[in-house]
Amino acid sequence: MAVAKAWRFSLISANKLALFQSHNGYSSNSNISDNKHPYWRLTATTSFHRKKISWSVVCGLMLFGLGLISLFTGHVASDLDWYSQHFANPSFYSRLDGGRREPIDIWKSKYSKYFYGCTERGRHFAPSVREQSSNGYLLIATSGGLNQQRTGITDAVVVARILNATLVVPELDRHSYWKDDSEFINIFDVDWFISSLAKDVTIVKRVPDKVMRSMEKPPYTMRVPRKSAPEYYLDQVLPLLLRRRVVQLTKFDYRLANNLDEELQKLRCRVNYHALRFTKPIQKLGQGLALRMREMAKRFIAVHLRFEPDMLAFSGCYYGGGEKERYELGEIRKRWATLPDLSPEGERKRGKCPLTPHEVGLMLRALGFANDTYLYVASGEIYGGEETLRPLRELFPNFYTKEMLAIEELKPLLPFSSRLAAIDYIVCDESDVFVTNNNGNMAKILAGRRRYMGHKRTIRPNAKKLSALFMARQKMEWDTFARKVKSCQRGFMGEPDEMRPGRGEFHEYPYSCVCEKPFNDDDTSYNENHHTENKLPWNP
Repeated sequence: MAVAKAWRFSLISANKLALFQSHNGYSSNSNISDNKHPYWRLTATTSFHRKKISWSVVCGLMLFGLGLISLFTGHVASDLDWYSQHFANPSFYSRLDGGRREPIDIWKSKYSKYFYGCTERGRHFAPSVREQSSNGYLLIATSGGLNQQRTGITDAVVVARILNATLVVPELDRHSYWKDDSEFINIFDVDWFISSLAKDVTIVKRVPDKVMRSMEKPPYTMRVPRKSAPEYYLDQVLPLLLRRRVVQLTKFDYRLANNLDEELQKLRCRVNYHALRFTKPIQKLGQGLALRMREMAKRFIAVHLRFEPDMLAFSGCYYGGGEKERYELGEIRKRWATLPDLSPEGERKRGKCPLTPHEVGLMLRALGFANDTYLYVASGEIYGGEETLRPLRELFPNFYTKEMLAIEELKPLLPFSSRLAAIDYIVCDESDVFVTNNNGNMAKILAGRRRYMGHKRTIRPNAKKLSALFMARQKMEWDTFARKVKSCQRGFMGEPDEMRPGRGEFHEYPYSCVCEKPFNDDDTSYNENHHTENKLPWNP
């Protein structure tokens, strides 16, 4: 736009200059050097006398002005050229931009077929270091629930690669709020985890007894700062590892920087989307539930509802339950002594409050999902129980949970919250549309996975804009409300062009691991025989 303005300005200036020359007796064909008085002047008929100005001065001013314009347009043009090479493919993304104004297919992005997941190692990515030649053994103690631990495991592999260390299979969190005694081997296929990453990092199930007996001191334990850069690990952790041979990193969740070298980002994807495979019993049960949903309906929506009492208390929001709600959530909130006092109204306006089940239902109906659509609802304890869920059930009567689909098969897993979460993870991943009411770990992890697996439709509520609509919905007709919801949700429907570097966590937007398929100039088909990886246009 700036280049266009500058171009128009230069044309206008040139035209005015030609008109001014013509008005004063100069033409493009006249030889200026033959003029006896080469001065700028008004026509001879004017009654005013003007001071004569040297032609050289005028030329100098013109050159100076054109120089400024060239300098400005040169900088802008070079910037635009850089952005066009890194972030935009005009022939393709002009269609994406046009698609913003077109009705959105609520079940599937029409652009998803143009992309695919790509995590191949680069030619210069060195093979893993053997156990005997590594710098030592890295122990990892993860933290949080299943999906928070998943991010920790993913980053642990990358950190081991950075340190040239042998990674010991990470230890899962058994002491947090979820109180799950499951070990890694109970949830993930540990043998597959080790073998699939053998070219990237050497992984063992435990530190050899010989090494432990030879150690003068127990393993050194430390907690690294959140989102630490690779340089921190090389400067602070590596010396300890070389000296002590075994180092344990505790509370390991989001302890590695978001932005890394592309090869390390691809390693993150290989771990998260390929190496971390659930055990066969969990995989079988989860896929079985997804199949039962498909037997009832050709396609279905999976809704991840985070509406547990502790989560609502932590948010500091108010959900219309009166003094009873304020008292109950206030008492729970006292568990966290460091939480600041928050304004419920302010948090809602900022889009920090998770949508209620009723609001999720209203959003889906406004987007165009009919009331005969089948819903799989993944959730923990819902604050308010069935009373809170009733409005959603009325909007979508075909409402199912894992407990409704497989009560007997789930009984052995009931004491293990992480294994139950793994079942929900699988069904949500298999769904045609994934919807969430929150911005939690499962929502981010699944959103990233679904982008990697072909930009499967993933709807994240634009809570900041939707909150105002929900509060004013009684003052407008349904058609108006639906139109405004559709407008708010553009950019939050899981379209390919929503993903760009710097937006959110890499686990949610894995831009280094999604490639564009080569396509023909006629924009009608792709050359399937072309196997060259093309990075997303916006990937630097």
